[in-house]
Amino acid sequence: MFTLTGKVALVTGASRGIGRAIAARLGSQGALVVAAARGDHAQACADAILADGGRAEALTLDVTDAAAVEAAPGAIVKRHGRLDIVVSNAGVTRDQLLMRMKRDDWDAVLATNLTATFLLAQAAMRPMLKQKGGRIIAISSVVGQSGNAGQSNYAASKAGLIGFAKALAREVASRSITVNVVAPGMIDTDMTRGIAERAQIDWSSQIPLGRLGTADEVAAAVSFLASDEASYITGHVLAVNGGMYM
Repeated sequence: MFTLTGKVALVTGASRGIGRAIAARLGSQGALVVAAARGDHAQACADAILADGGRAEALTLDVTDAAAVEAAPGAIVKRHGRLDIVVSNAGVTRDQLLMRMKRDDWDAVLATNLTATFLLAQAAMRPMLKQKGGRIIAISSVVGQSGNAGQSNYAASKAGLIGFAKALAREVASRSITVNVVAPGMIDTDMTRGIAERAQIDWSSQIPLGRLGTADEVAAAVSFLASDEASYITGHVLAVNGGMYM
């Protein structure tokens, strides 16, 4: 297992699913994890890491609140002296065919999934540039690579993360800051189970490996990119999709 001892990590959308698994994995590897989510939803994640002997704290953060997002990295550095890893995971869906999609549905998804990552990365760059090192990891989706009917807003936001990460990776590489993307496929979470039940979809029939992925498998990919072992990887999209999109 890769060690992250001495590192400070911020994970958004850490209250459940993939975000919670990422926070737990980074905590188990020795990082001090700042688990961020709206309201008090991240507290259970932080408590679980602490119960397992790790170091963690909860941060109330609505990623659509620009001022709060811009302030978070600096506040973490003030408390802990550094910020080494940022995982932008918070995301929403508002699915609808484009002909019926409301502007509010477009704006809400882009604001949460894409603009928040821009704001967070911009704020995190300041301490990382001073440290001459850091890891910025955005959680995209297979939908951002392949597209999906009824998800033009979501697909645009997740594809945008890929272009954003590649551009930023070129900007900050000289300071030993890497910027990468993890693009999960169909992962077994409450959200995907709910979709499958409503639509009576057997996702596994569309996946060469014949099953849905787990949140822990996504977290493992993130933890690798956050580690020193991935120091020569930047601008990369690591697909965790069971072969659903190649």
